Parts: sequence; C-alpha cells; structure tokens
Amino acid sequence: QVQLVESGGGLVQPGGSLRLSCTVSGTIFGIYMAWYRQAPGEQRELVARITTGRSTTYSDSVKGRFTISRDNVKGAVYLQMDSLKPEDTAVYYCNNYPRPWSWGQGTQVTVSS
Repeated sequence: QVQLVESGGGLVQPGGSLRLSCTVSGTIFGIYMAWYRQAPGEQRELVARITTGRSTTYSDSVKGRFTISRDNVKGAVYLQMDSLKPEDTAVYYCNNYPRPWSWGQGTQVTVSS
C-alpha cells in the first residue's frame, strides 16, 4: 500500500508563494505523478502533472504561476506556487496519474489577506 504525505501548506497573502512537498512510500520511478486540489464544495481537480521524462502539463488556471518537479531518488514530488490568488485556496494532494492510489491527507493552502 503506497502512502503519500503532503506538506508545506499554510496561510499566505495574495501574491505570495508556497512550496508544497510530497513524499511517497514506494518508488516513483517510471510513474507519472501529479498534484491535485479540492476547494470547499468542489470536485477534486488536476493542477499539474509530470512525466517520467520530466515533461510537465498545467491546468489553465495555474499555468505560468505553478511549477511541478520531482526527485525520483528521494521519492518526492514538489509544487512551487507563485503569485497565489484567493481562488487557489484548496486542499492540495499529490498522487499517481492517471490512476491514483489511495489519497493522502493533503495539505491546506489558504490565500487570503
């Protein structure tokens, strides 16, 4: 059973930055990884994904502001979030793409003045 642990969330003012981290208990070699988010009352959505060759794809809402990266040796995935907006407020999760494992607890990101 793969376990995912997300961290790095918090309260930040609009325009600020956060860096989220995710550690995976199993190997991520050969696996596409992604960050997802779920805002209150909304469905979980895909934010960014990264291939085994480190090609990246972003949702239109975060393109140009977020950067996903990975460290296969450490079994970690990161999300650098810049120019944060109130609409980025959500619980952020990392997971496999496109067939997620069981979800971790996520990390809360709140963007508010």
